[in-house]
Amino acid sequence: MVKPRQRPPSGRTNLASCIVATIFLIFVVIVILIVFFTLFKPKDPKISVNAVQLPSFSLANGTVNFTFSQYVSVQNPNRAVFTHYDSTLQLLYSGNQVGFMFVPAGKIDAGRTQYMAATFAVQSFPLSTPATAGFSPEIVGPNVTDGLGGMRVGPTLEIESRLEMAGRVRLLHFFAHHVEARADCRVAISVTDGSVLGFHC
Repeated sequence: MVKPRQRPPSGRTNLASCIVATIFLIFVVIVILIVFFTLFKPKDPKISVNAVQLPSFSLANGTVNFTFSQYVSVQNPNRAVFTHYDSTLQLLYSGNQVGFMFVPAGKIDAGRTQYMAATFAVQSFPLSTPATAGFSPEIVGPNVTDGLGGMRVGPTLEIESRLEMAGRVRLLHFFAHHVEARADCRVAISVTDGSVLGFHC
C-alpha cells in the first residue's frame, strides 16, 4: 500500500518561524542590556578634600604670598576603569585666579580610591581693603577661638579652590560613557600666621 506524501512546509511557514525567532532574540538582547546597564550604570567619580595646608605664608605691605597644599581622594564607584583626562586645580581670591596647577591624565581602577596631593606656590597678590583693615569674612568649617569670649582670633581671608576632573568609563570595551566630578572648597585662613581655620566643600 502506497503511503500518501506529506506536503513540505510552505515558504510562509518558514518565514513566520524566522520572524518569531528574530523577535524573541531581540527581546532577549534588550532584557540583557537593561539588566547590564542597571547593574553597571556609569556613575560620576567622587572627590573628597581631606586636608588643606599652607606650608609657608607671609604678609607684607598688604600683599600676601604663600604655598598652597591640598590633599584629596578620588573614588571610582564604577565596575570599570575610570580614565581621566588632563585636569586643573585653580585657586581664586575675590573671584580672581591667583594660583593654578596642572593635573596629568591617569587611570583609577574599578571600585578603587586614589589619593592625590597638590602643592604649588601662589603668586603674590594684594589683600582687599576689608581684609587688610581687619574685617573677617564669613568663616566656614571649624571655629578657632581665644578660649575666653569665643571670639575669632585675628583677621582672616577666604580663598576658593576648584578641582575639576573629567574622563570616560568604557564598559565591555565598546560602550564609552563620559563622567566628570568637581570639588569647590572655601578655605578660611588666618592673616596673622597663615594657619587654616577651616574649609568647606
